[in-house]
Amino acid sequence: MTNRSLVDPELLPLLDAWPVADFRVDSIEKIRGRDIPVPSSGDSSVLIEAVDIPGADGAPDISLHIYRPAAQASRGCLFHIHGGGFVTKKVRDFDAIHRDTVSALGCILISVEYRLAPETSHPGQIEDCRAGLLWTFENAETLGIDRDRIGLVGESAGGTLAAGLALLMRDEAGPQPAFQCLTYPALDDRTGSGAPHPFAGEFVWPEHNNRFAWRAFLGRDPGGADISPYAAPARAEDLSGLPPTFLMTGALDLFVDEDIDYARRLIRAGVACDFHIYPGAFHGFDLLRGTRVAEQAHADRLAFLRRMLG
Repeated sequence: MTNRSLVDPELLPLLDAWPVADFRVDSIEKIRGRDIPVPSSGDSSVLIEAVDIPGADGAPDISLHIYRPAAQASRGCLFHIHGGGFVTKKVRDFDAIHRDTVSALGCILISVEYRLAPETSHPGQIEDCRAGLLWTFENAETLGIDRDRIGLVGESAGGTLAAGLALLMRDEAGPQPAFQCLTYPALDDRTGSGAPHPFAGEFVWPEHNNRFAWRAFLGRDPGGADISPYAAPARAEDLSGLPPTFLMTGALDLFVDEDIDYARRLIRAGVACDFHIYPGAFHGFDLLRGTRVAEQAHADRLAFLRRMLG
């Protein structure tokens, strides 16, 4: 039974344009070729450069896509990790969004082309992201980046990896990101193992896709023992010492409960947490620009990033 009556009416066209795909091993290649409803253009004045850097411990080279404003100055940097359920999407799929973000904030954005599952399982993805972030810190001066204003940004599975990377960098006591900005992140591999949510998770990203994605990412069934917190950040026992955090989700998103709980735990750990939940909104709702709820989400996120970037 559908709960479309709970959806913000302005978001209903996105449901029609973005029907639920059935994620399976034999459907991955087809799904990887499917477009997501993002803008096809962006600020053409933004400069783009791609660089390849060595992977960690003999892993394949990693491609980093660097977006920068035309005017040169020492700037803050968003280190971006894209979404796609761990198994789909490339940096280029978010190109227009990156261009507009850089234009709006006057910052540099570096997006990492991490290896996808199931061909690569954890910790391959987090190792790629870590290598890209360390390269960014090491080359900050050359890139015109202020090392004290480098933050992590990710949506969906990219938010998972951003949150895991923040935990990893904290525990390694190396260079520390100044903030993390998490958009409807998947934080807990155990989601769906209990009683189903009566309303959340019906649209765009349902439980059966979520379970497939976690299994592909982890290389084993989710919900078991000894899952690393760098893979599933909700597994971390201690959230203290993490950087200031922005976390947003929709009230109809499958991840709503785990995102609420993570925000609560961050606050109890003494971490500054700017948390937003949007009624009538499902996973990926902010892609439909021009709707009031999506514009509010964009405004809230940009306000946080402006504050963090100075």
